[in-house]
Amino acid sequence: MIFSPSRLARTASVLALMLAAGTLAPALAQDAAAPAAEAPAEAAPTAPAAPVSPDTVVATVGGEPITEADLSFAAEDLTQELSQMPAEQRKPFLLRVLIDMKVMAKAGQDAGMADTPLFQQRLNYLKERALRRAFFAETIANAVTEDAVRAQYDKFVADFVPAEEIRASHILVADEAEANAIKAELDGGADFATIAKEKSIDPGAANGGDLGFFGKGMMVAPFEAAAFALTDIGQISAPVKSQFGWHIIKLEEKRQSTPPAFEQVAGQLQQQLLMQTFDDTVARLMDGVTIDIPDAALKAAVDAQSETQPAEEAPAQ
Repeated sequence: MIFSPSRLARTASVLALMLAAGTLAPALAQDAAAPAAEAPAEAAPTAPAAPVSPDTVVATVGGEPITEADLSFAAEDLTQELSQMPAEQRKPFLLRVLIDMKVMAKAGQDAGMADTPLFQQRLNYLKERALRRAFFAETIANAVTEDAVRAQYDKFVADFVPAEEIRASHILVADEAEANAIKAELDGGADFATIAKEKSIDPGAANGGDLGFFGKGMMVAPFEAAAFALTDIGQISAPVKSQFGWHIIKLEEKRQSTPPAFEQVAGQLQQQLLMQTFDDTVARLMDGVTIDIPDAALKAAVDAQSETQPAEEAPAQ
């Protein structure tokens, strides 16, 4: 579905909090679906790394400590930069940033910058931002457990409505005359896959034109109508024109769709639950709170963003 600008902005806000809280794409989602790489036969088992205390000092700058917790805080603010560098470079990069920050902060303090009203306003903003992140991580993100995601998946499966899917192959050529000539060959007993490999201009020609299984709404309209009009396995259509050229379609199989595996949709379900939990929590916190926006135009724009948004889509089937 296409979300409104206000919904997109709200989603971006929650995703930023998810990144800061370290809750985006956990092991229960995509990582759980990926098989672990096999270790070389001669490699000895690796012991898990010992947990590191957030109070561990990694450096001192002018007698001021920099701790593992400070590195974590910096990582929250520099997610994009960290994603663009190798893992082994991230900790040195963060430490370099914190060293620079320490010396510049001291210089600012010595210059009296911390005593200005504007700085105090900025400090209050940063405090509230940190509290918002902490509240999100502990109250919202922690509520979206693997059990909650699995319960959502069970509901999705229970509500799942099977739809017809077909597996088809096709031969795609540029003009109608060639398509009619190929159809005549096929009617005379020529092998469909062989002709697809020889004459089809579709990228999938190398595998005999096999398109795999698809449901309604996944192909261009003329192709879809012709493909789903085929009734018998092995039946071949008359040439059909689309914006890509002329198709000859062969029906290979029919089936009813089934729900995707948990691992395929866990990440999407987790994100949906986070969004729903976020919205419900904010609505509860807003209950009874008086908000005054003197600028009428600005108030109208904020109210428009606060309107009820459409429900999230179900996972792709």
